[in-house]
Order: sequence, then C-alpha cells, then structure tokens
Amino acid sequence: MRPARERLRGLARAVHLSLAWSRTGQLTLRISVEENAASIAITLEGRIAGPWAAELGRTWDGIAPSRGSRKLCIDLRNATYADADGIRILHQIYSSTAAELITGTPWTKYLAEEVIRTTDSEKH
Repeated sequence: MRPARERLRGLARAVHLSLAWSRTGQLTLRISVEENAASIAITLEGRIAGPWAAELGRTWDGIAPSRGSRKLCIDLRNATYADADGIRILHQIYSSTAAELITGTPWTKYLAEEVIRTTDSEKH
C-alpha cells in the first residue's frame, strides 16, 4: 500500500486535472484511477494528446511500481482524441501489462486496435 503522502499527492493531481477539465471543457484529459486489492482501473476522458499524454505517462509511472500482479483496465469509452504521443504512452502501458482496453464507440475501438496492433508489430 502506498504511503498516505503519495495517495494525497495523487488525489491532489486528480483534483487539479478535474478543475482544469471543468474550466476548458474537453480540451484536456481527465485521468481517474481506482485501485483495489485485485485490480487497477484507469479511466480516460477527453484528449490523450500533447501535455495530457505526458501526464498520463507520469500517472502510470507513479502507479506501475505498486501494481504487482493486479489486473489493469484502461477505460477509453470517453476518450475523444489521441495523438501519436498518446498512442505511444498507451502502447507502453499495454505492452508491459496486457491491460484490458475498454471501448464504447467505433473510434475508441479503433484506438484500442491501434495500441494492440502497434504492440503486435513489435513482436515480428
């Protein structure tokens, strides 16, 4: 279990991102993380691009060491866009965890397929 200070820092980051989200609409990315003993769920809402893709990478870097053998799910259902950096970050997470990618629209299904295809093409 992470120390209280780290959990509070993560909570502060989530609050900061939520405030940025409400000020600018969907020009940003909301990253929500839910952890329990069996799994970690990351929910992404908005644009996985530019500085927000980098923030996803930093968020993952903070979560990864404590993941252990827990299952990882990435909920893409409310993602609206991903640039090359966003796809690269998702690919890095997926390739190291085989995370379940949850989709809900044709576009998010395409995004998940791109992340998986990028991973599969590296194996050949």
